Amino acid sequence: MSEFYQFTANTLQGQPFEFETLKNKVVLIVNTASECGFTPQYEGLQALHEKYHKQGLVIIGFPCNQFGGQEPGDAEQIEQGCLINYGVDFLMMAKVDVNGVHAHALYSYLKRALPGIFGQRIKWNFTKFIIGRDGAPLKRFSPTTRPHKLTKFIEQALNN
Repeated sequence: MSEFYQFTANTLQGQPFEFETLKNKVVLIVNTASECGFTPQYEGLQALHEKYHKQGLVIIGFPCNQFGGQEPGDAEQIEQGCLINYGVDFLMMAKVDVNGVHAHALYSYLKRALPGIFGQRIKWNFTKFIIGRDGAPLKRFSPTTRPHKLTKFIEQALNN
């Protein structure tokens, strides 16, 4: 079994979520922030969710306040902002750290599996990781990569 499926995280509503429920799904993991220049990417992420969810794509947002304090809100504020401003209805998790000694174990794993140009660090909000149907990390995308640019790669992963 892939190590990916052994992780758990809390949803934005505080409920435990088991990653083993994601078997045979293509998963897009993204660290998010409500007050970032990249925040409008929520719209593109939601569009990907609407287009590919029925084919097996699961998008999971992890709010993070480690970059410029751009996610200062509590869970309710984050949820309202995502819903009201961008109509987000894909899975959002509780706020986490993605770098440092308190980084969520999932992010430590993803950074080891797919180091970026900054090595095992997340550069900024909206860094994206695609996980294949078998739980293997496939590709990492920079914060500047807009969601629609992932379409070809998502389609390939869904078809494998």
